[in-house]
Parts: sequence; structure tokens; C-alpha cells
Amino acid sequence: MPRVQRHTDGDAKGLITAKLTEDTRSVLRCPKCKSTLNWELRFVRCSGPCKSAFPLVDEVPILINESRSIFTIEDCLERRQTTSLAESPIRRVAKRILPPLGSNPKSRDNYRALGKLLAAIGRPNRVLVIGGRTLGTGMDILLGNPQVQLIESDVALGGRTALICDAHDLPFADHSLDAVIAQAVLEHVADPWRCANEIHRVLKPSGLVYAETPFMQQVHGGRYDFTRFTALGHRRLFRQFDQIDAGSGGGPGTVLAWSYFYFLRSFARSKRGVDIAAAVARLTGFWLRYVDFFLVDRPAAQDGAWGYFFLGRRSDNVLSDRDLIAIYKDL
Repeated sequence: MPRVQRHTDGDAKGLITAKLTEDTRSVLRCPKCKSTLNWELRFVRCSGPCKSAFPLVDEVPILINESRSIFTIEDCLERRQTTSLAESPIRRVAKRILPPLGSNPKSRDNYRALGKLLAAIGRPNRVLVIGGRTLGTGMDILLGNPQVQLIESDVALGGRTALICDAHDLPFADHSLDAVIAQAVLEHVADPWRCANEIHRVLKPSGLVYAETPFMQQVHGGRYDFTRFTALGHRRLFRQFDQIDAGSGGGPGTVLAWSYFYFLRSFARSKRGVDIAAAVARLTGFWLRYVDFFLVDRPAAQDGAWGYFFLGRRSDNVLSDRDLIAIYKDL
């Protein structure tokens, strides 16, 4: 469990944070100038030239570079609804009692593989989770791994948020992390290429990255939904990494189920109508997701996947576009 840190000097006389370990705090840096941070009772202060102060909310530091982010510290302080969309009672009940439309048949195996790679390092690992307000599909496998120290970050407060930061300016020292996870996140950032560069920067020379990003999925994050990737586009996003494994995260069954819902949704004229469309789609189209367990690895299904995963290791080499297109395999 994270240790509670207390100061005995200055005005910091009480609890600092119980959500981040001392080890994690040692590698945190100012998101503006990358200088070290001084921890106080209600603020984290930059020791470098920018002298910025970042508040603590519910023991969670808000380390956002507002000059380069679409989010503000005030968003967090006021607990504004940004990336977390409100759900109506009808939608919450439907989610609870009706089966989901989407499937993700590869995540659990992929997290097992990531866990084995981390365990092979032979010491506790710092693993940053970008978009970790809630636990991602299959990520529970890592929770029981004594070699894994999850640092769960997000741009908003949530049940698991230990650190608020923007992936465009990760508040970590260079080469300080063993792994970074970005599951269903990179479609929601304004500049995923800049975020991939940041991931490369903060990883140790042999550090690992695991990402899942959609291809054929409709808008699901409101105004915070920007980008989609083909399989080659996703590989190019991580061109500074050597590939360990990559592939389809889910097949055309889920794509068809989601399209069915958005077809029904297009007739709605109110939020209540959207909720009804969602309930009808779940009730009558849920079975399509099970088809993906048979199709997800078939060559003919790869170009119709709902999204792709990538597991890779940090490299000093860059995959060329000529080598990239040679990867593509058609029937």
C-alpha cells in the first residue's frame, strides 16, 4: 500500500498524499519545465525556473500544463464534467441488466503477456496507466502482480485516479517508467503523435508500451473524441517501438452491433430517445459480439476490426514508412 508522507518543515504539517507512493513521487516532474517538485500540504510546487504551483484535490495532484492542454486546473477544482459524460437512470439500468454490445476478446491475454514481461525484469515496476479513472477491460490481471506498481492517471477525478495529468505533457522524468498503458485513450487526445513521443520519453530504454485504439467505432466521447487508426496507422503511431505483438482487438461483429445501435439512435430526437435506442440495441443485438470470438484472428476480418492493440518495447530505431507498408498482408 502507498505510504502516507508527512513533512515536518515549513507550513506542510499534515497529510500530503496517500494515493502515490514515495517511489512514484520521486520521479514526478513539473509538466511545464520538467524540474523536480516540492510537496506541501495543499500544493505541489516546481523547484525550477517556472515556479508553478499545482493544487492537491482529494490527495490527488493536478499536474497539468494549461498552456498546452485543452483542460484546465479549474476544471478539476470545480469538478466539471469534461470527458465523463452523464448517464441517465434509464441508461444506467440498461447497462446493469442488459448485455453489452461490444467485445474485447484479446485484452486479458495481452495483459497476461505484459505481466510476464514485467515479471521478467525481476524488480517492482512503475507502470503508468493513462486514462486510469476506471479499470480497463482485462487490467485486473495486473492488480494481483506483486511486481507491478500501477500509477493510475487521468484528466479528471475518479474512483481510481491517483494523478491528474495530460498525456501531451507527462509529468515524469525522462526514462523513469517501466511501462505505459493507454487502453481506449489515444482516440480522445488532440495530438496522439505527441502523446506517443511523450510515452517514448518517459520510458526506460527497455520500457514497454501497451495500447488499444479504435478503428471502426462511432463517436463515443462527445467533444473529446478526435482520431481513429487503421492497423498500419496504429503501427506508425508507435514507430519508435519494436513490436512484440499487435493485432485486432475485436472483430466485425462488434462493429456491426455498434452500427446497429447508431442506426437506431439516428431516429431519436431527444436524450430519452437515445436511451431507448441503446436499450433496444442491447436487447436485440447483443449476440453479434460473440461472433468476434471466432473472427478476431481471421485474416479476412483484420481490415474490419473495431480497433487494434499494440505491445512494444522502446527502441532508438524508427520504423520507416517503406518497412511499414511491407507489413500489410492481403488475402
